[in-house]
Amino acid sequence: MLEERKERIKGFIHEKSYHPLSFEELVVSLDVPKEDIPLFRQCLDELEKEGHIYKTKKNRYAAPDRMGLVAGKFQSHERGFGFVIPDDSRQSDLFIQSAMVNGAMHGDHVIARITKYSSNDRHSEGEIIKILSRANDKIVGTFEKSYSIGYVIPDHKKIKGHIIVPLDRSMGAQPHQKVVVEITRYPEPERNAEGQIVEILGDVDDKGVDVLSVIKAYNIPVEFPDEVIREAKSIPQELTPEDLAGRRDLRSLTMVTIDGEDAKDLDDAVSLEITGDGNYLLGVHIADVSHYVKENTPLDREALKRGTSVYFPDRVVPMLPTELSNGICSLNPKVDRLAFSVFMEINNLGRVINHEIVESVINVNERMTYTNVYKILEEQDQELIERYKPLVPMFEKMKELALILMKKRSLRGAIDFDFEETKIIVDEQGKPVVIKKYEITIVNKIIEEFMLLCNETVSEHFYWADIPFVYRIHEDPDPEKIQRLNEFLFNFGVRIKGSGNVHPRALQDVLDKVKGTPQERVISTMMLRSLQKARYSDEHTWHFGLAADYYSHFTSPIRRYPDLIIHRIMKEYIHGRFDERRNEYYANVLPDITKHCSERERNAEEAERDYEELKKAEYMQEHIGESFTGIVSSITSFGMFVELDNSVEGLVRLTNMDDDYYNYDEKLQVLIGERTGKVYRIGDMVEVVVAKADPETRQIDFTLSSNGDEEENPPGRNGNKASRKRPADRNVINHITGKGKRRKR
Repeated sequence: MLEERKERIKGFIHEKSYHPLSFEELVVSLDVPKEDIPLFRQCLDELEKEGHIYKTKKNRYAAPDRMGLVAGKFQSHERGFGFVIPDDSRQSDLFIQSAMVNGAMHGDHVIARITKYSSNDRHSEGEIIKILSRANDKIVGTFEKSYSIGYVIPDHKKIKGHIIVPLDRSMGAQPHQKVVVEITRYPEPERNAEGQIVEILGDVDDKGVDVLSVIKAYNIPVEFPDEVIREAKSIPQELTPEDLAGRRDLRSLTMVTIDGEDAKDLDDAVSLEITGDGNYLLGVHIADVSHYVKENTPLDREALKRGTSVYFPDRVVPMLPTELSNGICSLNPKVDRLAFSVFMEINNLGRVINHEIVESVINVNERMTYTNVYKILEEQDQELIERYKPLVPMFEKMKELALILMKKRSLRGAIDFDFEETKIIVDEQGKPVVIKKYEITIVNKIIEEFMLLCNETVSEHFYWADIPFVYRIHEDPDPEKIQRLNEFLFNFGVRIKGSGNVHPRALQDVLDKVKGTPQERVISTMMLRSLQKARYSDEHTWHFGLAADYYSHFTSPIRRYPDLIIHRIMKEYIHGRFDERRNEYYANVLPDITKHCSERERNAEEAERDYEELKKAEYMQEHIGESFTGIVSSITSFGMFVELDNSVEGLVRLTNMDDDYYNYDEKLQVLIGERTGKVYRIGDMVEVVVAKADPETRQIDFTLSSNGDEEENPPGRNGNKASRKRPADRNVINHITGKGKRRKR
């Protein structure tokens, strides 16, 4: 009832004929009954807090966008400036200079005034004028002392400024300890935030403190509430006859799971048969988590709060308790499990000519790994072939089908970024001992293609059912960003075909042209940065990167809440329980759920990336003074970033390039020596020495090796190792390529 009234008020204030009115004038205009005036005021207060309406200094209510205002989330940069990401996804991001932040902190919900509208190559600019709600009440950082005052240096690089802590509110914390500080006074222009210590995590070098600090900094809940644990433990770990009622019995169907060696939450299995017509009958069988996690139970509320599992090199913070994620929901071999099965009949052109979605009971034959299936298919390992002899023909047909599906996706224009990933291996003390590349093989591609196809099939099926649903969308790129990308590509003699709205095929054509060249990595990276971020939405639109008209996340309900709620919607629809009431319910709740899940996904990815950067810096501490060969990955006005073969990236500062004075050409993205005329370009091979590595700041500094000046082949010429590949921003790669732990589509 309250939400309906708020929507009516918001609609009235956003009408074109509306002009700002006071509270009393609104009461008259909307003919609010006297007894409803307190509720009416509550509605206005909530709408103002949510950023839907704006209250002026003269206490008049207005539509923010009609006054040149933008409501959104402030996303800070470690150098002080930032962007307001509008609540209305149709609006462009608003650039905020550091002097215009006005006390806002990273993640705050704010109102900003537009001060300068966008030009051809620049964002609109603005000034934050009101903070609607604070994102951080507690912050993790390192405690330090300066004479009679204490302060905390935030771990989160995007939270700027020290937090002042009076010593009588420090809990006796010692310098260099990791602490949690509760903010008692938020920052203001020219004034730092103030706070009190509420938890001491331990000394910086203590085992596990580093990952605990990251977990706390990104507000990732680790421990499950008692009521959630009780509910999880009450769920039987074996199926009962009642569980099987109404399900298709697929326990005699041959199927396998294929995952990494260390995976424990196995949420998908695959089967493949050949029909009498010579078509492929692909079965994708997904754990039926919704059977156990019922709507609005403690388990469900906690899963929604978390939104996703979070993966670190030495641990997983799961979305669901282990009794479910590693127990009854995990598709472990040789035990009966409940599933959602999607059967797709596919012809030799990769087209799905028929499909069926059923609730099922399954029994997985084998728990396979990417490594072993690769050895069977590509290395012809006779011992493994003999061990899994009944399954080998199915694996061969799976490879055959995956290649057909890959070709089909390529023809329709899907973008395929060829980035290698890295794996950080830590010892029992949490110290990184190895950083190595994680090879993506044809077997990874088999599972990726099958999950992609399944997600597309489910999404299209329920789109035409015309019911509320959760879509995975990837919007068209900003034309301004594509224009800037084209200007950048001009330096390498390539360009994006067409004008105006670009098709993903045009971007893939560029990648095909530069494949195997020294420029491949940098062009791929710049292209990634020019694209939007994929997100969840209750409104349907296509997925640009995949060139898919219909796409959703259905295949990982153990570790992603959007998949879980999709299962719940599907189940209600299949059983005929999807009436007008449920239709209206989902239409109301899905916008907030999809927004929340998108935010939790980004938060998890930032935390994972932050911890990996910490571990990379910690690893390079053991290699100070050693020389490495790397690739110039980006050029800035203060130096150049160089990436090593193990994916570690460090900065060669301009101040340390002492063989000449170097000038930065922003348009060409190069550094040019005044005296020598030496040019450093993105993609050049250089020899560097590790000068400094600081896990606290995640900063690694290189200097150029003196041997680098004596190379027979100058940087960026034929001496380059063109095969170097950089694992770019995981947040984007997961949305486009599906690699990494978030790989399965």
